[in-house]
Amino acid sequence: MATHRRRARLSRSRWGDLLLFLFLGVFGVFMGLPLLYSLVTAFKPVQELFLFPPRFFVRNPTLDNFTTLFNLVSDLQVPFSRYLFNNLFLSVVGTAGYIAVASMAAYPLAKYRSKWLDAYFLVVVWAILFRPEVTSIPQYLVVAKLSLVNTYLALLLPAMAGTFGVFLMRQFMVAFPDEILEAAHIDGAHEMRVLWRVVMPSVRPAWLTLAIFTFQQLWNTTGIQYIYDENLKMLPTVLRQVAAAGMARAGASAVVALFLMIPPVLVFVISQSSVVETMAHAGIKS
Repeated sequence: MATHRRRARLSRSRWGDLLLFLFLGVFGVFMGLPLLYSLVTAFKPVQELFLFPPRFFVRNPTLDNFTTLFNLVSDLQVPFSRYLFNNLFLSVVGTAGYIAVASMAAYPLAKYRSKWLDAYFLVVVWAILFRPEVTSIPQYLVVAKLSLVNTYLALLLPAMAGTFGVFLMRQFMVAFPDEILEAAHIDGAHEMRVLWRVVMPSVRPAWLTLAIFTFQQLWNTTGIQYIYDENLKMLPTVLRQVAAAGMARAGASAVVALFLMIPPVLVFVISQSSVVETMAHAGIKS
């Protein structure tokens, strides 16, 4: 009992807060080192790129790497804006579509009772265990049989089949009070209206978190197994092909890594603040 009281006093004291802050600060700095290294590397001249051990600072910063990449991209047969549009279209439409599909699939799993639904939920859980490499060949055969090669749907439809989002949304929806659903049904609302106007605003932390993971995954998609048309290629594929020319373009490769990292980080920062605010202030009181 005395030990418990000492721990409680420590957690409420200034020293306890200071130790907790230092502990979290050390882990935060450690996790931020890869981001810092990517940022610094983009401004390093060639002479500093291959120093060992690697340095987290640059002595002679330069913009030559950005200039090199810009010149390489300017010489492409297809305009750079086309590749950027392809990536933005896939990421934005795919993220919005997957949130909608996962939510509609999770709602009956969370709020209806049936042995068939329970069995289906087990399949959803088991499917999370499979790596994408395991299903790549069957997935390609399905896409090819549907004549979707060299189309946006070749990348969008497989993304809609992911089960992690269904599991995540279902876990949040299970805790939603059934009394609120019954009240909405009594007022004459149909199931789709209940889902989008009642349930979805209350599980905002879930679909914002899902948006972070989905956008990051789709933004980094290369699509090289489905897309052969130059006008439909994804931005990561083109940038890596441009920068992949040995040591001479190592600086351009560092800029490519930095450029591809910025949008997912921005989405994470924006969505993270919304998730924290929603979880802190938008709880349902029963």
